[in-house]
Amino acid sequence: MTQRTPPRFVIAGGGTAGWMAAATLARFVPRGTDIALVESDSIGTVGVGEATIPQLHLLHRALGVNEAEFVQATKASFKLGIEFDGWSRAGERYMHAFGPVGRASGLLSFHHYWLRAKGLGLAKPVGSYSLNEQAARKLRMQRGRRAARMHEMPYAYHFDAGLYAAFLRRYAEARGVVRHEGLIEHVEQDGQSGAITVLRLDGDRTVEGDFFIDCTGFRGLLIDQALGTGYEDWTDWLRCDRALAVPCANGGDFTPYTRSIARKAGWQWRIPLQHRIGNGLVYSSAHMSDEEAADMLLGNLDGEPLGEPRAIPFTTGKRRRMWVGNCLALGLAAGFMEPLESTSIHLIQSSISRFLSVLPSGAPDPAAIDWFNAQSDFEWRRIRDFLVLHYTANAREGEPFWDAVRAMDLPDTLSAKIDQWQGTGFIHREHEELFTEVGWFQVLAGQGVEARRYNPLADALSEGDLRKLLHDTETALVEEVGHMPRHLDFVQHLVNSLQSQEVLA
Repeated sequence: MTQRTPPRFVIAGGGTAGWMAAATLARFVPRGTDIALVESDSIGTVGVGEATIPQLHLLHRALGVNEAEFVQATKASFKLGIEFDGWSRAGERYMHAFGPVGRASGLLSFHHYWLRAKGLGLAKPVGSYSLNEQAARKLRMQRGRRAARMHEMPYAYHFDAGLYAAFLRRYAEARGVVRHEGLIEHVEQDGQSGAITVLRLDGDRTVEGDFFIDCTGFRGLLIDQALGTGYEDWTDWLRCDRALAVPCANGGDFTPYTRSIARKAGWQWRIPLQHRIGNGLVYSSAHMSDEEAADMLLGNLDGEPLGEPRAIPFTTGKRRRMWVGNCLALGLAAGFMEPLESTSIHLIQSSISRFLSVLPSGAPDPAAIDWFNAQSDFEWRRIRDFLVLHYTANAREGEPFWDAVRAMDLPDTLSAKIDQWQGTGFIHREHEELFTEVGWFQVLAGQGVEARRYNPLADALSEGDLRKLLHDTETALVEEVGHMPRHLDFVQHLVNSLQSQEVLA
């Protein structure tokens, strides 16, 4: 079998998407492969993806990233889950926490025992049986585990997206990635195949390549403007179309979780970092003016705003195809779903991983492209369904926006999932969709979607043993959390330990 030369890669655009692609390619493609990245300092990035999910560990582990160096460089904090405040009705809150809830027994997941116990009046709220939520509520954080019987807490991060892109840039450039500063003025294509061949920059400069990665944001300069892939609009289900973002000075609790607070016509995020708090309001312009949105956001900050709110208009949805010919779209060039469950950076990561599994060594294979697009389509649609669930399962009656999303027709795939849960208490994770049965359970229960039945196998446990299962689970979590350091102390210790190593060096 003939060994083939890897293609010359050109990444159009920087930011988190561009530099994640550059860093990953630099780490995994054969040494000596040409990797170029074109970006312009005059074009800003959206930068709302400051909260992540635990899968980012896989990327960092693969890249060999030192966690303490990352936390220091990006002003990061830790994240154990997302609190949803007011999503069912005003004054009620729940958490979608990472990691297990309760303990399985026999053939059944814990949630069937919880449903039975709830019917008997024995069950406490779901979060009482989640290590991550119990630690988050107490503002605690640890890595590893103290008690052998406990599982380790999965965690993610909050970080400054601009600092993260700079962190990855240093990593990529140290491994041979060449950055070209400039604006892309024209995309040249082969007259017969339509394949992209050259990016023409301002100053009559050119960057040639064999494979191009579009990280040009909402514009989709390559994937859409040049290749015309088209866009699938999902605003029938996800009605918000604008966001305002503004950082503020630190104030309030240094929470190891993201907050998502339901507002009149959308929701507000709160993301605590070491040096500031990231805030934003996602809303429907059909139900709230920009001026009212700005007043609402600025009136609900924990500290002084560090600038003026920045407007981000968007259309929720995805490119009809994210890989066309010799071009792959990542990040906002691929599509947009609001950061309700912190999936933006994960979707970049999963696309890069999927691409590497069928990395072209010449002209891209049509079968590989079809597989990639089918898998991407599945992932995006299932995440979409999970986000829609938060909106439709609300009891905020009398508010026009919330009344409208509660009454909307749902995707068939989501309707089937809700019907299955309500009828049998069963949750099916289809193939390798991102959100697990535990994640769906927390949101369904937290939003007040009632299951009428549970699996009758749960009745095999006596009522006394059921009480003991709940009590022992909760007691073990409380004990474990009681030995954890405060989140603030944990972060400071990590950063200080790195600084001490630097002094000794």
